[in-house]
Amino acid sequence: MRAGGDDYLTKPFETPELQARIEALLRRAATGVRAELKSYDFDGIHVDFTTGQVTKNGKSITLGERECRLLRYLVERRGIVLSRDELLQEVWGYKSIPLTRTVDVHIAWLRQKIEEDPKNPQYIVTVHGQGYRFSR
Repeated sequence: MRAGGDDYLTKPFETPELQARIEALLRRAATGVRAELKSYDFDGIHVDFTTGQVTKNGKSITLGERECRLLRYLVERRGIVLSRDELLQEVWGYKSIPLTRTVDVHIAWLRQKIEEDPKNPQYIVTVHGQGYRFSR
């Protein structure tokens, strides 16, 4: 629950209860009940999404507006693999998906700023053939 979950169901469970919980989750998602994340802390890194400031081991790093939006989107969906197409639609607002390396370039920039070893990332992980996942 502390990692971002908002419900759980213990086994054994009845199918109608599972369906009711899924429907409630879909209703909350459809009405935009999800609170906008203002900041996030992980492994000595503090991200303030309202100002775009990142503090890593006491050192201040500034994120560009798009980098901040991309990181927020990844963090809010941590643990979920996000495709490049979804990121282009949700972070950049593209309606049709052009052939572009925009997502990859911005991911690389973010990794340079927050990863200890950007070539072997531990936070923004590539899931080959699928997209990216934030793992913290």
